[in-house]
Amino acid sequence: MPNFYNRIQGRSLERLAALSDGIFAVAMTLLVLDLHIPSAAQVHSEGQLLAALGAQGPQWIAYGMSFLTLGIFWAGQQTQLSHIGEGARDLTWIHLGFLFSITLLPFSTRLLAEFIVYRLALGAYWLNILAPGAMLYWSWAYASHANLIKSDTPPEIRGSICHRILIAQSLYAAGAALCFINTWVSIAAIVLVQLNYAIAPRLWRRRRS
Repeated sequence: MPNFYNRIQGRSLERLAALSDGIFAVAMTLLVLDLHIPSAAQVHSEGQLLAALGAQGPQWIAYGMSFLTLGIFWAGQQTQLSHIGEGARDLTWIHLGFLFSITLLPFSTRLLAEFIVYRLALGAYWLNILAPGAMLYWSWAYASHANLIKSDTPPEIRGSICHRILIAQSLYAAGAALCFINTWVSIAAIVLVQLNYAIAPRLWRRRRS
């Protein structure tokens, strides 16, 4: 009986996608709730307001990075689910692990915003990028091994998904390593990687056409 239940558990990809959408929406909302306006008691002129807004720069940078991160991982997960024909118990738990790492992003974002010049804060943030990337890689590798991928999925797509994750995570790791030079340089490199995966490929296609 337990083995039979394991075979029928977690088969609905639609329910998994719905849960994922909800968690991503909550995570994105929590990011913006951490943005605070300057205290009115400390602002008495245009110049003081401008200075107070400038002091909040790290919060906005961390928010922008994390919104891009969530968008990239949401798109990556949805791409995988759209090419998987049916769910499975183990695949569901892999994606639950992926979603667990997503729920931690508001925390690592806040940590980075408060301690943006510290390598430890940046390292924790990078780990929060590495973990969901590793779970998505595991998800696709498991789906391939368990023959869960739709039969009409072209071979180039089957191979390109894992390849894309490996390249992206390698670039993120290289960007994070730059924190030993300067954390701001590292952040700039990570943002460039994010923009590449969010925007640049579309621009390149337009240029080629």
